[in-house]
Amino acid sequence: MENRFCKKCLMNEVMGQAEYKHMQDYISNIDSFIKTEEKDYKERLGICMDCDNLINGMCKLCGCYVEMRAAVKKNYCPNIERKWDKIS
Repeated sequence: MENRFCKKCLMNEVMGQAEYKHMQDYISNIDSFIKTEEKDYKERLGICMDCDNLINGMCKLCGCYVEMRAAVKKNYCPNIERKWDKIS
């Protein structure tokens, strides 16, 4: 099997279909009082996709899967600039 390396890709582009569905099921079942609003979630992911620290759906600064990290509103961007703080 060929190793895939994808800069600025989210998990849907590098994970198998079953694994990605499992992750999406987890995200959709996060309690609403801790879950990021959909608009902010998409904005967070957009910021990640423009970041040079995103590799194979993971942040190379902290090792998280950005789609899962972005789904919880108390989480923050681990970059020293805390890029998600700019979201209104």
